[in-house]
Amino acid sequence: MRDIVSMAFIAVVCSLAVGAVGWGLQYALRRRSIAANISAVVLAAVAAITAGVLAASSAMFISSHDLHVLLIVLGVAGIVSLGNALWLGRRLAAESVWAAQGRERERSLEASRRELVAWVSHDLRTPLAGLRAMSEALADGVVTDASTVDSYHSRLRMETDRMSALVDDLFELSRINAGALRLTLESVDLADVVSDAVASALPVANASRVRLVARPGSYPAVQASEIELGRVLGNLLINAIRHTPAEGVVTVTGGADGGGAAWLAVADACGGIPEDDLPRVFDVAFRGTRSRTPPAGTAPAGGGGLGLAIARGLVEAHRGEIAVSNTPSGCRFVIRLPAEAAR
Repeated sequence: MRDIVSMAFIAVVCSLAVGAVGWGLQYALRRRSIAANISAVVLAAVAAITAGVLAASSAMFISSHDLHVLLIVLGVAGIVSLGNALWLGRRLAAESVWAAQGRERERSLEASRRELVAWVSHDLRTPLAGLRAMSEALADGVVTDASTVDSYHSRLRMETDRMSALVDDLFELSRINAGALRLTLESVDLADVVSDAVASALPVANASRVRLVARPGSYPAVQASEIELGRVLGNLLINAIRHTPAEGVVTVTGGADGGGAAWLAVADACGGIPEDDLPRVFDVAFRGTRSRTPPAGTAPAGGGGLGLAIARGLVEAHRGEIAVSNTPSGCRFVIRLPAEAAR
C-alpha cells in the first residue's frame, strides 16, 4: 500500500510540475491562434502523463524493454492527439471567422434595411402628398378649367408611374438581398443587349437633350439572363443621362479583354464624382452631393437612388463585377463578366 501511495505521489508531483510549465505556455500563447492554444494544451497533457509514467516506472523498476514500449505508445498517442488538436483548432478558427463575418454581414444588412426604410418613407411622403392634394382638388371641384385639369391628370400619371417604378425596384432589390434571385442563363449577344437598352433610353436622352451614342465594337456573346443584363445596362444609361447636362454625350462601349472576359462601359459627362463618394455610389439610396432630380419635363426613371444598387446586385448574381471611376469629363461605369461566362 505504501508503494502505491508513493508512486501516486511521485506521479502527481511530476504531472503538476509539467502542468505548471503548460500553464505558463498557455499564458504566453494567450494572444495567439486557437490552434496554437489547443496544441499547447494537448502537448502539456501528453508531457504531464509522460513525466508521471517515467517517474512511476523508475519506482516500479520495470524493465527497459517495457519502458521503451510504453514510451512508444505515449509518443504515438501524443502525435495523434496533437494532429487532432491542430485540426480542431483550425476548424474552430475558421468557424469563428465565418461567424464573425456572418455577424458583420447581418449588421450591415440590418443597417441597410433601416436606411432603405427611412429613405423610402421620405421619398414616398412627397409624391403621396402631391397625389392626395391634386386628387382632392379635382374631386372637390377646386380646379375646373380644362388646361389645369389636364395638367393635374398628367402629373397624377407621372407620379403614379414614378411610384410604380419605385415599388418594382424595391421588389427587385428585396429579391437580390434575400438571395431569392434565380437567373435563367442562356447565350446572349451583348450587341443585342446594347441595342435594346439604347433604344429604350433614347426617349429620355432626347427629352434631356443628351446625345446617346453606342460605339461600334466586337461585342462577344455571354452566358447570362438577357432581361436582367438589359436592366443593368438600362439603369446605368438612365443614371448617366440624368446626371449629364444638356448637349452632353453619354457613350456605350464594350468588347472582350485578353483573357476572354466580356465588358461593357457607360461614360457620361456629369463632371465627375467626389473621390470620397466613389466607394458609396452603389449603396442603397445613395445620392451623393449633387441633385438627383431628373431634367425638367421628363418622368423619373428607375426609382432614383436604387438603380445602381440593383445594377450591382444583378451583376454580382452573374458572378461579375461593376466599378466606377472618374474621367476628365465625367465618370465611367464598367461591367465585367468572368471569363468562364464569356464565349
